[in-house]
Amino acid sequence: MNDTHPDSSKKIAAGICGILLGAFGIHKFILGYTQEGLIMLLVSLLTCGLGAGIMGIIGLIEGILYLTKTDAEFINTYLINKRGWF
Repeated sequence: MNDTHPDSSKKIAAGICGILLGAFGIHKFILGYTQEGLIMLLVSLLTCGLGAGIMGIIGLIEGILYLTKTDAEFINTYLINKRGWF
């Protein structure tokens, strides 16, 4: 019996990208949050990298949150209820 959501594999990809590439919002694009991803990417680029530190910290926190949630919590929070931030 397979109770996994078709998109549950996004959890690991989004978590790792959030930790490693969080400043660029790649993890947001993986989850389908285009607006949030663009915000993170543009803040990092348009501030000539000055905002990248803050966006990187946000990405790190979100990546850790993604990876520490159970599959069911992750799916419910980020894929079904579409919670864009933290």
